[in-house]
Amino acid sequence: MEAWTARHRDLAAPAAAMAALALAAAVGWVLTATLEPRAFDSWLGVPNPPLFLTWSPNLELGAAAAAVALAAGVVSAPLLADQRVGPVRFAVGAFALGLALRLVLATARGGVDAWTAPFGAPLRGGNEYLPALPGVEGLGLAAYLDRFAEIMPTLPVHPSAHPPGTIVLLHLLGIDGAGGMAALTIVSGATTVPLTYALGRLLLAERHARVAALLLVFSPAALIYGVTSADAMFAMLGLIAAVALAASGRLARPLGAAALALASLFSWALLAVGAWAAALAWLRHGPGSALRLATWCAAALVAVYGLLAALTGFDPIGALGTAGELYRRGLSDVRPYWYWILGSPAAFLISTGLAITWFAAKALAARQAPALALAGIIAVAAVLGFSKAETERIWLFMGPLACVAAAPFVADRRLRLVLGLLAAQALATELLFFTVW
Repeated sequence: MEAWTARHRDLAAPAAAMAALALAAAVGWVLTATLEPRAFDSWLGVPNPPLFLTWSPNLELGAAAAAVALAAGVVSAPLLADQRVGPVRFAVGAFALGLALRLVLATARGGVDAWTAPFGAPLRGGNEYLPALPGVEGLGLAAYLDRFAEIMPTLPVHPSAHPPGTIVLLHLLGIDGAGGMAALTIVSGATTVPLTYALGRLLLAERHARVAALLLVFSPAALIYGVTSADAMFAMLGLIAAVALAASGRLARPLGAAALALASLFSWALLAVGAWAAALAWLRHGPGSALRLATWCAAALVAVYGLLAALTGFDPIGALGTAGELYRRGLSDVRPYWYWILGSPAAFLISTGLAITWFAAKALAARQAPALALAGIIAVAAVLGFSKAETERIWLFMGPLACVAAAPFVADRRLRLVLGLLAAQALATELLFFTVW
């Protein structure tokens, strides 16, 4: 009787999480079916609430190749977790596997052209960063940064809502085509796999760190948006900061704080990584540790943005205010807060992977520090309404944190099953739905 009770108590948290996701999807379906659409054929402002996905089944020849590749990956991936595979070999192998599966899955819909289409096709590329480059070339880099807050309303959708880091990086690297942008995004995004392993080694046992990396390899959001969105690159930058901030060396926190400040030049959302690290430090080492970490992060932000302002005239406060105003006047205005306070976390958790969410919920119920810290930043972001919808890509940097939280609760005997479920979800999503990213 006690064993039966303990087992059901162990299932309560993940079952509650699944019920919350189902509720968000059910409410979204009912409102979409019964109310007049306001944007993207939906009253809630996305095609299939809570996900920004359009129903568009497409079974091409590439689907079979993708299915075979994913199946082979599921069978072979746990072999990497064997302790006889050294850490460097594991990191390289996991990176290669993650990169290969992202590329192959993308070809299931549209062939190899799918690698560059999100950045160059008229339908999607017009919202991205490449069309913003002529402004830098025309004004010069310093003048562009000086006037960035004023220029933002004239930029395409994505650069108008972000700091200028991506535009500056593309300009400095000389990338002006979809191929170069795709290569930068896809390769940098795939580095989140070994970086997740590095973060896991700081917080978990070696075996669990490897499981965390493999969970990310097969996470549907990582597989799909890792090829289609610049947020994959942002995830890499955020994870670099997370690894440094979670480390214990004397220089780790100053370097992590500097990495966080530089990452925030690409996406203000990455500041949540600093909040996650501070919460983690509090839970592991007490409030004093969290306060010292927060102080380092604040000092680094002031230093980086102050130096940038002094050198170029860049106005971070003005740019942030303009981005907020553009967001409020855009789709945010037609997306009701009351739904997206649940819908935004639901979109993130569904796309990260139902199996990952299941085990992360178990970690949260067990009051594990990585899970509690992640739940904290998700809750704050949802309540403050920083992003209503589209969190499957905007919160892509949180995916590795979810994998680290979930990994200790994935039993060795179930690892292939879990990876198989994630792969099946990713393949079904790719074949049945179309995303503009």
